[in-house]
Amino acid sequence: MATAHDTEQLIVSSIDKGENSSSEINIVREPLLEGEHHAENYSVLSAVLPFLFPAFGGLLYGYDIGATSSATISIESATLSGISWYDLSSVQTGLITSGSLYGALIGSAVAFQIADWLGRRRELIVSALFYFLGALVTAFAPVYVILVIGRLLYGVGIGLAMHAAPMYIAETAPSQIRGQLISLKEFFIVFGMLAGYTVGSLLIETVAGWRYMYGISAPLAVIMGIGMWWLPSSPRWILLCAMQGKGELQGLRENAICCLCQLRGAAIGDSASRQVDDILSELSQLSEEKEATIGEMLQGKCLKALTIGAGLILFQQITGQPSVLYYAAKIFQDAGFSAAADATRASVFLALLKVLIMTAVAVVVVDKLGRRPLLLGGVSGIAMSLFLLGSYYTFLGDVPAVAVTALLLYVGCYQLSFGPIGWLMISEIFPLRVRGRGLSITVLVNFGANALVAFAFSPLQDLLGAGTVFFIFGGIAVLSLVFIFFIIPETKGLTLEEIEAKYL
Repeated sequence: MATAHDTEQLIVSSIDKGENSSSEINIVREPLLEGEHHAENYSVLSAVLPFLFPAFGGLLYGYDIGATSSATISIESATLSGISWYDLSSVQTGLITSGSLYGALIGSAVAFQIADWLGRRRELIVSALFYFLGALVTAFAPVYVILVIGRLLYGVGIGLAMHAAPMYIAETAPSQIRGQLISLKEFFIVFGMLAGYTVGSLLIETVAGWRYMYGISAPLAVIMGIGMWWLPSSPRWILLCAMQGKGELQGLRENAICCLCQLRGAAIGDSASRQVDDILSELSQLSEEKEATIGEMLQGKCLKALTIGAGLILFQQITGQPSVLYYAAKIFQDAGFSAAADATRASVFLALLKVLIMTAVAVVVVDKLGRRPLLLGGVSGIAMSLFLLGSYYTFLGDVPAVAVTALLLYVGCYQLSFGPIGWLMISEIFPLRVRGRGLSITVLVNFGANALVAFAFSPLQDLLGAGTVFFIFGGIAVLSLVFIFFIIPETKGLTLEEIEAKYL
């Protein structure tokens, strides 16, 4: 049964609008009537644009995954690479594949310190700049070292974008469609993969085609940067700065109202001031508090939230997701698609499965079935597919249908479970005051594990054999099922405040 704490809402009873320097807010508590909800006016265009340009950050991340799958084949080819240093070792190939992920690690670490100072909008603009520079440096790299530097620069853009984009979308989306938009961000990542696989399949037989594969990211980054320059700052971030004493309250409040009006358009009418005051009431308890320190993140309910969020993201990566996606074209080659073009076209089909079928299904059912059932069912399928891949490489090599079936099963189950739900839950589980820094840590864990797995797969395959590697991933998937069953809560239908009160 809900407690009084659960059903009360802080509201702003008065805000000093005089000419004096006081910015004191007088807070009173009033009960929130059961079933009382205020519809938020918005136009479709004003809702879509603040989502679209931040989502380009996810699209460029997904494109890099898809393009790299084909680019590594092109770079290593004596006839197609167009370079004299094509004869790369497995370690050098691993650095190309995982270089953007190491850059994302750097971007995530930087975001922990500067994200709240920059704000979500400016962080995305900086991200677009790194995307642009990384794409150009990679595309025109004259030697291997410059290529790796370009991959690192691009990766910094990934780290910043994957931290700021979900926060900007969540803080600017109308409340009625916030969940759908956050889920659709995963669609943009997967659509980017599809675009990368498609471009790779078209350019795989072109001499130096890998340069074009990576270079295409540059104009997309320009679109993202211009779009974010045009969009306003997040009103919630502006008000959070006000409550933390980073500016004069009344001026920041008026700035937040202007940004909200720009986001919603004429449809918002006279309700902008009321909505801003509603946000202020939610943030009022932070007026005397600064950003959480690393020490605070490792104790109490912050540590519990970090265990849930970072643990889920860690298992998302170390169950082999980077290996299956980055090396999809090579796995198809091993399965009988001997020509590079055939392997990359098969990868396009794999991405189509993710985009047109499984991602759409996940967006529709995640709020109906709940997080835990989808995680438990999907990860069970992931474990099965990994054991199938291990069996194919160990003793079923004459049955290529096993590898293809395992890949399709893996992708389908991943897109129903770890894919959308991992990012959704880390946006839900952290308390408001530490959400920005908590998300930075989980993104750091995400890209750290991603980079490690992507880099280690090729050397481990040479050392142990592909079959053994996939069996190891399968065992880790079984461990992740145990973690999900005992640790991950069901957050379906709960507000962020109810999640914090019930589970933290």
